[in-house]
Amino acid sequence: MTMFSLPTPAQYLCWTAPFALVLSACSPQAAETPSEPVVVTDVVHPVSGLQVIPVTVTTDNETYTFASELADTLPAQARGLMFRTEMGSDEGMIFPYDPPEPLGFWMRNTVLPLDIIFIGPDNRILNIEEGVPYREESVHSDGLAIAVLELNQGRSEELGIEPGDLVEW
Repeated sequence: MTMFSLPTPAQYLCWTAPFALVLSACSPQAAETPSEPVVVTDVVHPVSGLQVIPVTVTTDNETYTFASELADTLPAQARGLMFRTEMGSDEGMIFPYDPPEPLGFWMRNTVLPLDIIFIGPDNRILNIEEGVPYREESVHSDGLAIAVLELNQGRSEELGIEPGDLVEW
């Protein structure tokens, strides 16, 4: 017959405390605690490394949201969509400018045909121009602009996006 002694209260506490913590973490009460919603703030595009933000365009009939790369630095604006060979139908690139100024965009080294959407200080579309791949002649805003949104060519017409529509980001 083997004899053993009962643990002291201190030994008992040391042995059981870790198990109590594990069990309480797995208890139904812990599972029922509401969690805070997760907000993703640092989404970056896998090719450009630029932050991706939602840009909405509100027409008379509908609101469209485009996951847009934010070209908010001079190097990012200079590169734009150069050398890119694909972009999703609900993707784009937004180029914000402050202060408002007359803008001109060209398509040097840009493979994708684009809609170049100039946005005025009231966040309304001034004009939409055709971005022809590799064309080095600039297309221009019809007035002072605070931003340009680039989408796949034809997407604006397909969705009924036109001058006067509201653009927000």
